[in-house]
Amino acid sequence: MQVFVTGATGWIGSAVVPELLSAGHRVVGTARSDDAAAALTAAGVEVRRGSLDDLEVLRTGADDSDAVIHLAFKHDFSDYAGAGRAERAAVETLGDTLTGSDRPLLFASGVALLAPGRVATERDASRMSGPDSPRGGSEQLALEYAQRGVRPVALRFAPTVHGKGDHGFVATLVQIARQKGAAGYVGDGSNRWPAVHRLDAARMVRLALEKAPAGSVVHGVGEEGIRTRDIAEVIGRHLNVPVVSVPPEQAAEHFGWIGAFFALDVPASSTLTQQLLGWTPTHPGLIEDLEAGYYTGSTTA
Repeated sequence: MQVFVTGATGWIGSAVVPELLSAGHRVVGTARSDDAAAALTAAGVEVRRGSLDDLEVLRTGADDSDAVIHLAFKHDFSDYAGAGRAERAAVETLGDTLTGSDRPLLFASGVALLAPGRVATERDASRMSGPDSPRGGSEQLALEYAQRGVRPVALRFAPTVHGKGDHGFVATLVQIARQKGAAGYVGDGSNRWPAVHRLDAARMVRLALEKAPAGSVVHGVGEEGIRTRDIAEVIGRHLNVPVVSVPPEQAAEHFGWIGAFFALDVPASSTLTQQLLGWTPTHPGLIEDLEAGYYTGSTTA
């Protein structure tokens, strides 16, 4: 089928695109820059120039395709409310365009705030609703399109989607450890952080496109919960800096914006997703990727 992918050159999207192509699908992807457009063209992807704010590009891309995979998001923590409004407008545009067609609308979401303190599952409903909530309450909004002749599927990713070249959450922790001269964790470091390898996540997305029924929620989680202290200890060892406990009241000062997230206990399961899709994560775990030196540059692996 022809699949319209937003965020096609992003961290997850750039793994999803070759996964789709290798399965015989045709891909149309959005690109905001000349470099992004050139990379997509070289990969055999038809390019639609535009950003998440270009609603007409989203509308025509969805209208011309057999399915939509929406992975783009404005990761701007200086205006997170604005990013949420843009996300909601994008989801509404895509959903309205696909209404009555029974075509798939897969969209990125997350597991981090579903059920803090216990293992979240696919049966847990998103707590985020309404345009003023994080990500504009887009998961709840998108799933409502199942009643309007669309096949929406929530792609809930672990907060850490890791692999060689990752510049996200864990890379930020490494940068902070370099700056502070210590690898920190919050409190006793027993809080858990789920993770998934980027290539496992990409395969899950492709399987969800092909198999997941309307209204499905799938979890891109390869590891249910890694203790944050274990993450800090590997970072400290590879950077040759001490590993320290940061009191919760000092987390924001030590870690900056990421402190509030790193202090959360947010384990999540993907058991139901694996059963639904026949998906089994097979790539290295987060600690293995850290040990390989991908984040610290401490080995030649």
